[in-house]
Amino acid sequence: MKLTIVTPEKTIYDGEAISVAVPGTKGAFEVLDNHAPIISSLQNGVITVKTDEGVQEYPICSGFIEVARNTVSICAEE
Repeated sequence: MKLTIVTPEKTIYDGEAISVAVPGTKGAFEVLDNHAPIISSLQNGVITVKTDEGVQEYPICSGFIEVARNTVSICAEE
């Protein structure tokens, strides 16, 4: 799936991902291929991105996630 993570200052990730785990305000959850459409707020925690090259982690303070048609967009504060 296509993943983009942006902050007010820069784009911190833009590429393909196998899965994305995020700290939702109602509880942590993971997004996989063909996930149902969702918009959710994010809280302080870590975004974990799994790719073919390995696992990357991005600490955040807050943000939002939108998932639709195998495209994941995250706007976050670091």
